[in-house]
Amino acid sequence: MQIHDLPYPDPGVPDARSGPRFLWWLFRNQLDGQLKSLAWGLLHFASVASLPFCVGVAVQAAVDRSGGRLALAGGLMALACVGNAVGDTFLHRSAVTNWITAAARVQQLLGRKAAVLGSVLTRRVAAGEVVAVSTGDVEKIGWFVEALSRFTAAAVTIVVVTVGLLVYQPALGVVVAVGLPVLALAVLPLLPRATRRADVQREKAGRATELASDTVAGLRVLRGIGGEDLFLDRYRRASQEVRHAAVRSARMWSLIAAVQVLLPGLLLIAVVWYGVRLARDGRIDVGELVTVYSSVMLLTYPLRHFEEIAMAYSFSRPSARRAARVLSLERAMDTAGTRAAETPAGDLYDPRTGLCAPSGSLTAVVCGDPDAAGRLAERLGGHAAHEGASVLLGGVPLDELPLDSARTAVLVQDKDPVLLSGTLRELLDVPASGSVAPGAALEAAQCQDVLAALVQGSLGAGDPMDARITERGRSLSGGQRQRLALARSLVTDPEVLVLDEPTSAVDSHTEARVAQGVRCLRSGRTTVVFTSSPLLLDRADRVVFLHEGTVVAVGGHRELVRTEPRYRAVVTRETEEETASSAALRAGDGGRHPDEVPDGLRELETLEEIEETA
Repeated sequence: MQIHDLPYPDPGVPDARSGPRFLWWLFRNQLDGQLKSLAWGLLHFASVASLPFCVGVAVQAAVDRSGGRLALAGGLMALACVGNAVGDTFLHRSAVTNWITAAARVQQLLGRKAAVLGSVLTRRVAAGEVVAVSTGDVEKIGWFVEALSRFTAAAVTIVVVTVGLLVYQPALGVVVAVGLPVLALAVLPLLPRATRRADVQREKAGRATELASDTVAGLRVLRGIGGEDLFLDRYRRASQEVRHAAVRSARMWSLIAAVQVLLPGLLLIAVVWYGVRLARDGRIDVGELVTVYSSVMLLTYPLRHFEEIAMAYSFSRPSARRAARVLSLERAMDTAGTRAAETPAGDLYDPRTGLCAPSGSLTAVVCGDPDAAGRLAERLGGHAAHEGASVLLGGVPLDELPLDSARTAVLVQDKDPVLLSGTLRELLDVPASGSVAPGAALEAAQCQDVLAALVQGSLGAGDPMDARITERGRSLSGGQRQRLALARSLVTDPEVLVLDEPTSAVDSHTEARVAQGVRCLRSGRTTVVFTSSPLLLDRADRVVFLHEGTVVAVGGHRELVRTEPRYRAVVTRETEEETASSAALRAGDGGRHPDEVPDGLRELETLEEIEETA
């Protein structure tokens, strides 16, 4: 796999049982690239390691006044330099390729997992952790996968050179053979503490990033209540904690680096001291001493890869553990798709709650528990968080359909939809049936003021469709973001559209127009709206009231207000005293002052007034 071949046609099925297993799975799936990197690494390190032999031959030739051997040494040295240059160039190229392709594979796996789980993902894992895994952790995982082949080449080179020194000059070779393992293993006792400090630094950095994101997201509100300085102080303290943790971590890694410099220096001193004694006794030649000394000096270069692989593994192990935890998550329901791909049509029915949304109608669902409503909305779209009976569309279980078919049939817009940065044209460029034009969707969602605001905020954008939307739509109000997200959902024109509180941040008059626009545009299509807004409820073909996870009443909004006290309490926020008053009025107690009429009965008159104004 080369960089220009990305993305992978199929990134594979990862071994997510643990972090080390996941790293090993990545390594095995990039075996071709690892072997290339290993081959180029062996050429590079072997060329570097052969230079001392060439220098030793040249020195001894000069001592012996042998022009032929001196020319031979020069030719060998030139060949070693060419091998060094070629090996280093292609080693770097293959290493970078391995790094990028490993990171891309992990990102594809994470993207696929997010697509399969949908909104259930953030219920099981914090959104910030998912972002951290797909950014910083991916780079650390790629680093270890890439460094492993270079480390292997360095280790093979060290072993070969050590054996060669034992054969070439046994007396000095024994010193090198004993000293090199000590150099390679000396840092191992320091690694656990360094790893712990690095983990603390990453944890504190994650908290600071989360705090910064929250502060930026709520900056407008913070300025309104005068809390900007308070949150800035909190972020300053968090950033200082990150700095202190980073300094403590850097101290440990600097100690490891110092050990990697000190011990090779001591080994060189020992080799020179012992070699000089042997040369004085006539047991070795000057050229042999130069060769052994140069070999030991150059071996410090591949020895550095022992420190790098230790650092890479220390950083990548917790990253791989977090990635494996995300990748090990599975849908509660079947994902295999035992049925052939199709887009079913008909009534939408949930066996668990008894909810039925007739085909081609606008069904409003009222649920006293917002979290329960959100979970039900996800289940209707095939994103069930727990195992159970599948939702049926036209009698076909959604969980038995291929995931793409199920999501083509049913689209769920949650209560906090995300707007990606880009132009409005790009925002509305989504998979769609083609039956609903973007202009019609924007008009139904009452986005006229949103278009004006976008054009005013985008320089040189004469066409509203070319106006740019900032990240997450931060320059827009909550109601404007809701309406743009609603227009995007309307453009897709799915067989079933599930909306969870689509107008919670919109004023009542705009909400009435949105309700009418959605009703007209979705005519003949199945639409399910989770809401407690009387304006939306009054325009629904039927209203379904859920209590404690079960359907307890079905009918029109005005009928349920008069006949179902629990429904009225949810929709009008009635207190128990007001509920009792309503019951007394229905029993015939008409002697109450008009100002004391409960909200449950007065809101019907208010609805009519808003309708006339809208």
